[in-house]
Amino acid sequence: MHRIHPTVGFIALGILAIVAFPALCAEKADTAAKPERLILMAPEYPGVIAAQGKEVSMDLTFVNKGRTDETLDVRVAQTPDGWKTRIKTYRYAVTGVHVPADDKKSLTFEAVPDKQLPPGDYTFLVEAQTRDGRFKMAQQINITLAPEQEASDKDQGVKLTTSYPVIRGPSDAAFEFSVEVDSRLDREAIFDLFAQGPKGWDINFKPAYETKYISSIRLKANQSQTIAVEVKPAPNSPAGEYPISLRVSSGEAKTEANLTVTLTGTYALDAGTSSGLLSLEARQGTSANVSFFVKNTGSAVNHDIKFMTFKPENWKIEFKPERIDQIEPNALKQVEMIITPYEEALVGDYSVGVKVEGEKASKTLEFRTSVKASGAWGWIGIGIIMAVVAGLFGLFRMLGRR
Repeated sequence: MHRIHPTVGFIALGILAIVAFPALCAEKADTAAKPERLILMAPEYPGVIAAQGKEVSMDLTFVNKGRTDETLDVRVAQTPDGWKTRIKTYRYAVTGVHVPADDKKSLTFEAVPDKQLPPGDYTFLVEAQTRDGRFKMAQQINITLAPEQEASDKDQGVKLTTSYPVIRGPSDAAFEFSVEVDSRLDREAIFDLFAQGPKGWDINFKPAYETKYISSIRLKANQSQTIAVEVKPAPNSPAGEYPISLRVSSGEAKTEANLTVTLTGTYALDAGTSSGLLSLEARQGTSANVSFFVKNTGSAVNHDIKFMTFKPENWKIEFKPERIDQIEPNALKQVEMIITPYEEALVGDYSVGVKVEGEKASKTLEFRTSVKASGAWGWIGIGIIMAVVAGLFGLFRMLGRR
């Protein structure tokens, strides 16, 4: 076993200290620059204009700029008549929040007006304070209800909310939306779930973080719950935007929501020869041609298709055309490959690989190339044989005369 000399160890520790010391000092300086305690609260939209009868929902962000974790009590201290308010997460109504040092957290402020509440300006006051009372914060939120030209009964007793109503991806992927079902009823109810999408698409509802499928959900009074909407496009669906309609109902309570899946299509290439054979013969230093096709087997247009080769040393490979600008779905292009073996290549079989590389898809072909001797060597061989025969004939005649 080799032992490290102590001097080498001291040198290594010294280098490590030199490298790490500036970063450690910078980290300590940055920490020291922060106050021991400092926390702020800010509403996402301090002023909002909403249609008459429509609810308002926004984020309340708490930013801890200090070096100490903070726990705050939060409440809506002022609510105008005719409104119902609450502070919640994606699942629960809450009265407090814990914010780690140098971090931030968000809650949701929600205000629901009575259906008959007249248009006008309404002011809300949100207050928060740390448990020890050191920091007290208050923020006003002003909501202006504007007259709604056309009455709508879209949301009655239940609401659907999703943070990401549009999801984009390839046609062969499965998509999953997270949707919050929020009951506004004062009683427990079972809500039926319905979905409608393009023909041939598979759409199912699942509880959040579970794999089983459901067709209804039971909610207590004023309870909300998150569900997943799993969407699987039909095979070979072309690229484009596809609407998904959701509907939730329980007696008189009902609502609808629209989701969108944007398909970018699938990318796939195929290549080969019309006969299916991937072999050819060539002679030393003489070019030989072989033709193969490139087909787009995906549902999206494939652009900028290039060719890469894996060939023996000193061989030459050319393509006509050198590249393909684009191929439409289910279309194919013909390509001619010109192979020229090295002039001094030995007679035998060689492998020539061709990689067809397109947009997010590729295909590799391997051609077996049999190298034959050059035609010139054949004539040379015939000449040598004829010279040997002539020499033997002359020798026999000379010996016969003796």
